[in-house]
Amino acid sequence: MEDHIIVADLGYGDAGKGTIVDWLCSRNPVRAVVRYNGGGQAGHNVVTPDGRHHTFAQFGAGTFWGVPTFLSRFMMIDPLRLASEANHLRWMSVPDPMGLLTVDPEALVTTPFHKRVNQHRERSRGEHRHGSCGMGVGETASYALENPDFAIRVADCGNPWVVRRLLTRLRDWASAEIGRPIKLPTVDDVTEVYRQFGATVRTGRLPSGGPLVFEGAQGVLLDEWYGFHPYTTWATTTFTNAFELLGEAGMDDAKRLGVVRTYMTRHGNGPFVTEDPTLDLPERHNRTGEWQGPFRTGHLDLVALKYAAGVCGGVDEIALTHMDVAEEHPELKVCREYADGLTLVPGGNLDHRAKVSERLLTARPVLSPAPESWPGLVAQELDAPVTVRSSGPTWLDKKVRRPAAGRR
Repeated sequence: MEDHIIVADLGYGDAGKGTIVDWLCSRNPVRAVVRYNGGGQAGHNVVTPDGRHHTFAQFGAGTFWGVPTFLSRFMMIDPLRLASEANHLRWMSVPDPMGLLTVDPEALVTTPFHKRVNQHRERSRGEHRHGSCGMGVGETASYALENPDFAIRVADCGNPWVVRRLLTRLRDWASAEIGRPIKLPTVDDVTEVYRQFGATVRTGRLPSGGPLVFEGAQGVLLDEWYGFHPYTTWATTTFTNAFELLGEAGMDDAKRLGVVRTYMTRHGNGPFVTEDPTLDLPERHNRTGEWQGPFRTGHLDLVALKYAAGVCGGVDEIALTHMDVAEEHPELKVCREYADGLTLVPGGNLDHRAKVSERLLTARPVLSPAPESWPGLVAQELDAPVTVRSSGPTWLDKKVRRPAAGRR
């Protein structure tokens, strides 16, 4: 592999970014896996041929191959969950996970106080929950926007006095936001954990050279600006952040790899035009969660996926996952249009995006039978070759088909 590769999910997440990154790192030497959005809420499942399974949240999904991870400034770092993840990786026979990790000192830090406020807000929405993971990532981003001088960053963790002052302010903010007595961690306890984190973690900038694999979180249909408000994430899920990081380092060129399932999935509330509760599909690693809500499945929505590819500026290649499910379930169908003629176009402020969401909540799909060739259909509709086909969770379950000479 010579090119930098940016991996993004074109759907609502859970399409298999982790297993694709793991496979990319299995083929050729990779300088580092770069996490370019999201935080500790990511759930990128990787299974090895010998049966090991780890859900990558903050470490890059190439860690089993000894590939270093770089957490960029666009990540929101949760030191407590990072330590827990490192412990599980050690148990999975990765000898020194923290030794493989470098973090941008400007990355924001998610605290237990952000998490408590996040859960309080989501619980108070009742039936109108947004589908948050309940891990404080959105509150970390919004707090930093409203209080830029008081947001904790990784660089602050090396100074206990600074961290204690910022945590005290955060704890007071959390208590005021919740509006009633609630048990919160003590500032001293959290300060000590962050002091240890600051003394252990290596900070730095984007690794020079390459190749680099940029691992995205969540999906383009959840993007903070292009998703369907308010059922979105507080992060840019397109290729934008990755290209910004590359541009700053004088490395502008990269291949855009979109990841797509042969069917659609979504966690929690929000528009899902092709949802079909009658589908009984195997799901190894996703289930209903306390905060995200139910795990939902539906037919392939090419209207939404073409919209996602469009707001990304197109994709160069596609990795099509869950080919085995499509082969075993002929009842899967395809949607190329919505019954009321609704189309999806980028643009508009958040109020406009919310109105689009309302229309999508009642939109109905026009479904067609399964195609003879799922890769052929996806390549044609998304105007990019399907170069990776995945029929299982391990890197051995991937097949490569390069596009013919002279064709994309």
